[in-house]
Amino acid sequence: MARIVLLVAGLLLGTGVFAQSGGLTAEIIDGRASALPIAVVPFGFEGSGTPPEFNAGEIVRADLARSGQFRTLPKDSIVEFPTRQSEVKFGTWRLLKQDWLVVGRMVGAGDGSLRVEWELLDVASQSMKANGTISGQRTGIRDIAHQVADAIYEKVLGVRGAFWTRIAYITATGNAPNLQYALMVADSDGYNPQVVVRSRESLLSPTWSPDGRKLAYVSFESGNSSIYVQDLATGSRQVVSNSRGINSAPSFSPDGNRLALSLSRSGNPEIYVMDLGSRQLTQITRHFAIDTEPTWAPDGQSLYFTSDRSGKPQIYQVSPAGGEPTRVTFGGQYNASPSVVDAKGIKLAMVQGSGNVYRIAVLDRTTNQSNLVSPGSQDEAPSFAPNGSMLLYAASEGSRGVLYAVSADGRVRQRLGLAEGDVREPSWGPFRQR
Repeated sequence: MARIVLLVAGLLLGTGVFAQSGGLTAEIIDGRASALPIAVVPFGFEGSGTPPEFNAGEIVRADLARSGQFRTLPKDSIVEFPTRQSEVKFGTWRLLKQDWLVVGRMVGAGDGSLRVEWELLDVASQSMKANGTISGQRTGIRDIAHQVADAIYEKVLGVRGAFWTRIAYITATGNAPNLQYALMVADSDGYNPQVVVRSRESLLSPTWSPDGRKLAYVSFESGNSSIYVQDLATGSRQVVSNSRGINSAPSFSPDGNRLALSLSRSGNPEIYVMDLGSRQLTQITRHFAIDTEPTWAPDGQSLYFTSDRSGKPQIYQVSPAGGEPTRVTFGGQYNASPSVVDAKGIKLAMVQGSGNVYRIAVLDRTTNQSNLVSPGSQDEAPSFAPNGSMLLYAASEGSRGVLYAVSADGRVRQRLGLAEGDVREPSWGPFRQR
């Protein structure tokens, strides 16, 4: 039976996954031979008070390494520890075959505040290419460091970095029938996991509002699937859809004013758009097939969704005002779970299946060529980073579920797995504003 039908069956039955609620850990699986050599020296500490718990330079190094675009010099290969350009002996870094060098310092004050100053140096020209200062509290050192890494990434590559972002995912603890589910939010590298909501019943399909302040998700706590929208700052939440039958797959519009969702209120699952202010529903699709997993194009002019109206699950495109959908995917027997990152829908991630093997693929709409970016056999739920450079997905490894982040070209992967148990349903959040 088609996997899309199993997805809907899972919603009806409230099935979930086993997991632990500890922090995530990152492990680089593959590397890129053409990655840019860069040395990030551990940042020095100056000023009053005690050094922060984490060294900003080491966080920056880890961020750049996991992007796959940089080949960072291992810490044990760093033989000199300058904190500013005037202390740098460029000959040393040329011998180490580094193209770029990052130095910096953390300047503390007795009131708990911290100032991080950094410099990006071109080893060949012995010149400074960028520098900056970011201030905050010692307790926010990881946030500061991620912003430094974003600035370096953008300066070198010309693309906005996405290290200072967050991810959402679902876990469950314990054993049936005493499972406890949790909707979690963590930094993009898996640190600082926070529980958003716990439930004795299944939680599914977290999705971010475009300002990163809210999450929409599916909960079975009332006995049937219902869609909630929760404010992350206040913890307040509202039920936005609990109609008879299936309420599933919420997706915020780019302006945050509407929610696309899949409802079976008319019999079989169809795509609807809800105005969040008035709660008015507009039915978008009308077909006897299963229509589900809507996602917005970033310009708000299109919805992509999964449907088996052609006999097997494929991805379709439709106007959020309604109309006749057009088929997007033709290669392969099974294409589902679309994730779109660019306004024109040129880069589209999906689950691509053949037989009992399901892998993550990225479709280039300009060439209609798709590239498999995951090597597993039961991979699911792709979610692009907001800059399109990487995407998250869930995978099964034996009896254990893990998350992976993979570059959009599939050349670099990292595992973000729990120490024990499983984690599922990843969703990469939007860019954050200072």
